[in-house]
Amino acid sequence: MKSPTTVFLIDNGSLRPQATLALRALAGQLSTRAGCLVEPVSLLHSHKVDASALGGEPATIVRRRLRECVEAGERSFIMLPLFLGPSSAIHDYLPELVEEARQMAPDLSVRIADPLAGADVRQPDTRLAQMLADHVRALVARHEIQRPTVALVDHGTPVEPVNVVRNAVAGQLSTLLGGEVLEVIASSMERREGSEYAFNEPLLERIDTVAKNRHDCVVAMFFLLPGRHAGEGGDVVEICDGLRDQGIFENVYITPLLGEHSLLLEVLEDRLRVCL
Repeated sequence: MKSPTTVFLIDNGSLRPQATLALRALAGQLSTRAGCLVEPVSLLHSHKVDASALGGEPATIVRRRLRECVEAGERSFIMLPLFLGPSSAIHDYLPELVEEARQMAPDLSVRIADPLAGADVRQPDTRLAQMLADHVRALVARHEIQRPTVALVDHGTPVEPVNVVRNAVAGQLSTLLGGEVLEVIASSMERREGSEYAFNEPLLERIDTVAKNRHDCVVAMFFLLPGRHAGEGGDVVEICDGLRDQGIFENVYITPLLGEHSLLLEVLEDRLRVCL
């Protein structure tokens, strides 16, 4: 697939080098698969990571990289969001950055692809649920778990449409797993204070208030890349340790991240092809 445009694969960004390294690996795999160069670029934070932790190559952010490209004469761009749903970072902040760049180059052409869930938050791309189901099944088989409670957990969001995606994917996951599990519960890692953000409930740390099972809990990670919240030593691991240490569940298991599933590349390539 030949692309006359510059393609950015965009995550939110993290101060943890593992996130940038994972984004780079994903962009490299997508470049090979799609036949065009896909650049890994973050919205925020990653440029502050010491380059020595990134193999000597500093990370960059959209504002900086877009300006560099425009100054070099590039005018056509595709922004490929590595976001599950319509986050404000993609709907509000990214367009602001594009408008900044357009002040330098009025003829700038930028296409922002749909997030991974697709355009309809109530009917998200079923491949997200399939990735989760594959991870849950592999974990259940490895540990010989009998009909666990499955807690699908995302970060938590102030944007209700993103929460709608979470809940819809949890419903799809429940259908896919059927009688293999006791239940699938949609939960959040954290939420903002105030009743207007109550749609994020239940929090993972309070999952026992709605769970039917106190024996085995499989936490299905609705996260893409490792960072402060997800992956080794992240906040979700600490919460799960607490659920186990307090005796809320006898066993708590955590699935891999979506970024580790090969189907994610297929979804990203589809989003890219629509823009091309």
